Order: sequence, then structure tokens, then C-alpha cells
Amino acid sequence: MTTTAQSVPRYLALLGSPNSGKTTLFNRLTGLRARVGNYPGVTVERIEGEIKLTGSDRVLLVDLPGTYGMEALSDEERVTQQYLEGSFSDGHKPDGIIFVADATTLARSLPMLAAILKTETPVILALTMIDEIKARGGAVDDLKLRKLLGIPVVGIVGNRGIGVDDLKALVARADGWKRTTPARPVPDDIIERFAWADEILGDSFRAPQKGTPLTDGIDSVLLHPLGGVAVFVAVMVLFFQAIFNWAAPLMDGVEGLFVFLSGFLSSRMADGWLRSLLCDGIIAGVGSVMVFIPQLFLLFGLLAFLENVGYMARAAFVVDRAMGWFGLDGRCFVALMSSYACAIPGIMAARTIPDPKSRLATILVAPFMTCSARLPVYVLLISAFVPRTTVWGLFGLQGLVMFGLYLLGGVTGLLAAAILRRGMLRGHTLPFYIELPPYRWPTAKTLFTAVWRPISLFLKRVGTIILAASLILWMMLSFPKVQAPAEVTARGTQAVKAYELEHSFAGRVGHAIEPLIRPLGFDWRIGVGLIASIAAREVIVSTMAQLFALGDGDDARDNLAESLKNSRYPPGHPQAGNPIYTLPVALSLLVFFVFALQCVSTLAVMRRETGGWKWPVVAWLFMITLAYVSAWLTFAVSSKLLLG
Repeated sequence: MTTTAQSVPRYLALLGSPNSGKTTLFNRLTGLRARVGNYPGVTVERIEGEIKLTGSDRVLLVDLPGTYGMEALSDEERVTQQYLEGSFSDGHKPDGIIFVADATTLARSLPMLAAILKTETPVILALTMIDEIKARGGAVDDLKLRKLLGIPVVGIVGNRGIGVDDLKALVARADGWKRTTPARPVPDDIIERFAWADEILGDSFRAPQKGTPLTDGIDSVLLHPLGGVAVFVAVMVLFFQAIFNWAAPLMDGVEGLFVFLSGFLSSRMADGWLRSLLCDGIIAGVGSVMVFIPQLFLLFGLLAFLENVGYMARAAFVVDRAMGWFGLDGRCFVALMSSYACAIPGIMAARTIPDPKSRLATILVAPFMTCSARLPVYVLLISAFVPRTTVWGLFGLQGLVMFGLYLLGGVTGLLAAAILRRGMLRGHTLPFYIELPPYRWPTAKTLFTAVWRPISLFLKRVGTIILAASLILWMMLSFPKVQAPAEVTARGTQAVKAYELEHSFAGRVGHAIEPLIRPLGFDWRIGVGLIASIAAREVIVSTMAQLFALGDGDDARDNLAESLKNSRYPPGHPQAGNPIYTLPVALSLLVFFVFALQCVSTLAVMRRETGGWKWPVVAWLFMITLAYVSAWLTFAVSSKLLLG
């Protein structure tokens, strides 16, 4: 490799297996200055960043997909192979490769490194987790390994930045990491390469202890065919109990803040359209969704903790057998678990599934997993209509209902996958393998980063989609201005506001679709919310908040859940004095949201990942039909059982 002109950058490829610390090292080397795109012809992401080196030529680092080998079985492996060969018309054949290997599992990485060494490209071996291997009684002789392989070797602790400067210094010397004659040349025969790897390890590596009595004991439970499943169910139950109960004080605080702000502005502004816009439009709409930020923090924080502590990989191993019943495998489980935060990253995570039919099935059922956008809807309705009592003196009923909704979506998704894999997407699944990472206690910075990214995306939605929807909805609820009849005026201010609301643009739309949704127990108000939620599911919460803020007087600015529970049909209505929303209505709406695919962004990503509109349309039609029929059955049965 020779030094190039300043205007022509050097390209380095970052290559390694999943969970090797490759992403952490990429972020350290590039300072998170990454550009993301797609390789031509495939959906695999291309991540590229510049390494800032003082007094050196420009160096661009391309983070290749994590792979376990070079057999080109999956899209990721094919992309890696083609990039290293320079096959992409808009790509570059790398000037060098930084090969990342976890020192604690070096035996797994050496066969893939052997394939890389058979090329003429310069290579640096970056050994990560060197602190962990030492802590577990192992050791790597860097100098001996360098002589055996004939390439530079650098020890790295990515999360603490140890060794990163040494690696940068090596990268800066364009001609400083040429290969030397290896003491153990790589054999041409692929079986023989495993024997070569054993010789390399025997001469330069002291294996760490595989585990302590404590960790071995934990794994004996977590990986047990029965005990592991029991633990998984228990973890999920406690997970949702925590989300519902721990966040309550913080939610009350956030809600109180917006109530105070609304009251403060209302008391100091003259009655008119501006006060209504600020208090009943923006604050009622955006504030009603911001209330759920504490629960989202807990949701993403607990998921990040389980992932980083090493449990999620073990959960994938445990449920792999169960996933096989539905025609999927443990790789699909990882993608589906990602969908509990948002279906979009879950669908994109399906790219790592090598079998195209399993990948397509996973994409189609990912929207069944209960994403965080449904959480505000669930919490609102459960808080309003499910009593805060305990079951068996241990579990909160509200938390159990929440767990049941998540379970319902997940089980239905798996059943849908089973139907697909035994019908249109019939085929055999490929063998599943996953690296079980050692148990690691995540740092506060790691957890905060994992939580802040989705929260920042949620706040962006609040500041764009939800704010825009709130403003549009406020205009539709406020206009046109109509004159209430004398008999309505005689019933008081609230009756006048309710009349004006029903005859607004939004009210007219709601009444137009009410005959279609009335069998589900929904009225025109919920109809308006369902239409608004097409932009984003959680918009229905801000919609209901504005409906009550505009229609039910100042008291509606207090607590939306209480407003829903206490709402009554106005005088003059055939059901005057009766509750508008009952437990059967709430259950019907909850079931509808479990199944309905109400997210334009998800449909757009499904179209991109499947290469057309055929499968997104199929998914939308199936899920909306299932949602309607299930909500109708729920309302009919629960009304009979609960209301006689």
C-alpha cells in the first residue's frame, strides 16, 4: 500500500464477527461521524466514516456487516465478499483491512482471518476485550501472534479507548503495516486451516477460564430447556410490571407540569383563538404524549440492560426451539425483539437472516410486536378502565393486562409466521448459531446512549409529526364556526362547545365513519383519533386530549384518563347521562391497536425491504381485517359478560 494524494482518500475496511466490539471501535475511530447508505442492489447498509489523523492523508473507514465467515450465504456475507473484491461499481477495493476479533473467542475468528490472509490486502488484527481475557486468567502474546501471522496486532478495550491511539498511529503510517513472512503460513486446504488455527492458539494464547462456578450456575438455569423458558416468562412479566409501576410518579410529575403550564397561560390570556391554539391545541396535544416519556425511558433502558448484560443472546438460544415450531429461528427472535422498540429497526434487523423466506416472514409479522408507539395508548386506556389492584397479592392487575397485550401481539405474530412458512413461504430454515457473550455489567454511559437514541427519535416525532398533527387537528376541530340552536344554548356552555365540536370539520368526518366503527363500540371521537393515528399510532392520545379540552370545559385539562372514564352523553342524546366509554369499549380499542398496522413509516420501510408494494399491502389488509374482527368480537363478548 502506498501513500496517495491528499485529494484521494485511502479506504480501509473494518471487518469482524457480530458481538466482537466492531461497532464500538468504529465509533471510537470515527468519532461517530458516520454516513449511512445502501449498497447497490441490496438492502444491506453501507456505513462509512472518516478517521481524523493529524498530518496524514484522508482515511475513510467502511464498517462492513458483521459475519462469521466468507461463505457468502447471507446478503451480509455476499456484500462483504464483493466489497473486498472491489466488485461494486460505486465502491472501492479497500487499501487495507482492520480485522476485529474478540480475544476471549479468538478460536472462532481465526478461520475467517485465514481466508483474509490468503488475499494480498494489508491487514491489522485488532484484538478487543483484552481486559476481560486477563480478568478471566487468560493471556495473548501480541508479539508472538504478530510473528506467527505476519501482520500487526493491536490490543483494544473499545469502551475505554485503550489501544485506539496505537491503532490510529499504525493506520497513519500508510506503508508501516505491510506483511512480513509469517512463521505459520496459512494452508491452502480449508480443513487444514482449522488445524493451523489450533497451532496459532497453542503457541500464542492461554485460554481464559470458560466460566466461574457462579456464571456456570447461572447458565445452567438460563439455558435449560424448561428452566430457561420459565425464567424468560418471569423476566417478561417483571419487565412490564416495572414499566407500569416505576414510571407512575414521574408520569404524574410530567403531567402536572403541563397542567400547570396550560392553567398558567389560560389565566393570563384573553379568551380567543390564540389561547385555544396554545392551551387546547399544542399543550393538550403534545403534552398528552410527552407524559409517557418516563415509561419509554424504562422500556428502552430495561431492553438495553438485558441486551448488554448478556441475557438477550441467551434468551434467543432458549426460544430457538420454540421458534422452530413456527418456521423461524433464534435470529428471527432477535429481529422481533427489536420490534418491541419500533417495528422499523426490527424489520431492518431482519437483514441478518440468511434464509430469504424466513427473512420475509419476519418482516411481515414484525408489526405484530407491540412497538413503543402503542405504549401511550395502552397506558391511557389501562389507567382509565383497569383498577389498580393486585393479583395473588404480588402482581399489579394493570401490569398483567399490559403483559397480556404484549403477549397477544407476539403470539399472534408467531402464528401468522407459522401460516406463512407452511404456505406461501414454505421452505427449510438454515441452522442457527449465536455467540453467547460473557456476562458484563453495562456502564451508565452505555445504557444512557442506548436509551437516548430512541428517546431522541421520539422527541423528534413529538416536535414534527405529532405537533403538526395537533395543529391540523386543532384547526379541524375549531372550524367552521357554527351557531348553536337555542335549545342547545339553554343547556349551558359545555353543551354549546360539544355542539360546535360535533359540527366541526373533524366532527363531520368522525360522524361519517361512525356507522362503520359503531359495531366495535367506537363513537365519532374515536373515529377521528383512528384517522389521525395513521400518521403515528400515539397521535390518537393527543387527539382525544384535544377533543376533551375543546369540548368538555376547563376540567378536561386535568387528567385525560379521568376525563375518558367520567365522560357522559350530553342532555338530548338518546343515552343521556350514560358513560360514553366503558370497559368493553376500552378492551375493544386495545385489541384493535394490538393488531392494526397504523404506521405509514412502517409500510414504507416494508416496501423498501421487500422491493415493492405487494407484501406491505398484503400485511396491511390482513392486519386491519384481523383488528376489526377481533375488536368486534371483544366488544360483543365483553359487553355481554360485563354489562349483561
